[in-house]
Formats: sequence, C-alpha cells, structure tokens
Amino acid sequence: MQSIAKSNQTTETQRGKRVVSDSGKVLDIKTADIKSSAPVFHEQSQKLSDALTKLVQTLDGLGEPWGDDDGVKEFAASYLKKQKAIEGATATLVLGLVSIHQAMNDMADGHVENDDLIAGMFAKAKPGHGGAK
Repeated sequence: MQSIAKSNQTTETQRGKRVVSDSGKVLDIKTADIKSSAPVFHEQSQKLSDALTKLVQTLDGLGEPWGDDDGVKEFAASYLKKQKAIEGATATLVLGLVSIHQAMNDMADGHVENDDLIAGMFAKAKPGHGGAK
C-alpha cells in the first residue's frame, strides 16, 4: 500500500479506497491487495507450525539430560523451562499469523460489502420501486 499525496477527504477508486491518515497522507487500500496478501499469512503460519512440530519431536526424541550431579540437574531444570517457553512463544506466533490471515479476509469482505452498500445508496431508484414516480 503506497502513500499518496495529501488530501482533505476520502476518495474512492475502482480497486479500493483511499483513506486519509492522521498524518494527512492518503493510504491506498485495495481489496485485491488485501485478498492476495492474506494467503501468505496462512502459508507462513503452516510453515512455522510444521517447524514447531519438528522442533518438539526432535527435542523430545533426544530425551532428558542424563546424570545425577548437581550441574546436570541445574542445567536440566533451566533447559526444560526454556524449551517450553520457546515452544509456547512459537505456538503463539502461529496463532497470530492465523489470526492475521482471517482478519485480512474479513477486512477484504468488509470493503466489498461496504462498496456494495454505498453503491446501493447512490443508485437511481426504478419507478414503482419506492423511488420517485
């Protein structure tokens, strides 16, 4: 989405909307761009989820640290805590990417519905259909 010249009002284009930001710059939001970007978040969330699964399986497959001395016990306690924290943070990222994907689809659908609503407001009413006779 590119920045466009300063404008005092919202204007509409065929492919999307231009919205005036707080800085006075106009954002050119195109429904097609939103729809084409959304699947990228889905693909990346799937790749990250696959990587997380592989990480968990690999680390769990290695087993726990061995030994009975204090150094190994201290390492194991710290290691397992950090492993779970990394796994949890990565799972949160996966959910975040999925959420962005869904939100972008919803946003694109909302733009289309809004465009249809606005178009309906300015359409000429046909005689005999509640409009001017």
